[in-house]
Amino acid sequence: MSDPDDLRHFFDKWRARWPEWPVVETFIPEPQRELAMAWLALRSELADAAWSGSDPTPGAAKLGWWAEELSGWAQGARRHPLGRVLQKQPAAWAALAAGIPALRASRTQIGELAPAAKGLEPFSAGLAQVSSVLFDAHPTASGWTTAVVLLGERALRQPPSGTPGEISARGLLLQPRFDAGSRPERIHAALVRLRLQRLLAGKPPEPGRFRALWTAWRAAREQALT
Repeated sequence: MSDPDDLRHFFDKWRARWPEWPVVETFIPEPQRELAMAWLALRSELADAAWSGSDPTPGAAKLGWWAEELSGWAQGARRHPLGRVLQKQPAAWAALAAGIPALRASRTQIGELAPAAKGLEPFSAGLAQVSSVLFDAHPTASGWTTAVVLLGERALRQPPSGTPGEISARGLLLQPRFDAGSRPERIHAALVRLRLQRLLAGKPPEPGRFRALWTAWRAAREQALT
């Protein structure tokens, strides 16, 4: 496949996981939509490597590859198709690469929110730092709030582990809403929260078109979603 076709493959993977995205991206300025898709697709690829499958070994190897790839982006080199959109941006790719070990360690479901979020902060702070540059976002989201969103994504991807005191979807919903950072990430975080709510209610995780639009509109328009 050509490089554009490879890039489209990863965009299609993202849309398959989040089919509501083509509906809600209407609230993202058109010049930022490809960049937002590439950034969220990258986050999804990293999460897949960290949390997917019953055997952690392949994912750990992928994360090692990604650490090398992101370090290369910091030096002007790229191999992955998503780098076609992202690598040219003057973001802290090396800092994100340095946080990969924390993401790898998050596969183990620590039973308390505070240590789980704290353990993810080297990675989540890197995400927040890169995103603030990509989308010129002020104020920058904190590493803590970004970590809580990541834990919400993990809860949607992984079945309960049975760890005593395990972080539940209900416990994550008690945390403050994602109220800073870029508009694409605020919208994505709101969709994560909505899916967690639907999970608790025993409903299919994917919301209907109207509910997705309403949720995204609030996230796009309100800096503080309280």
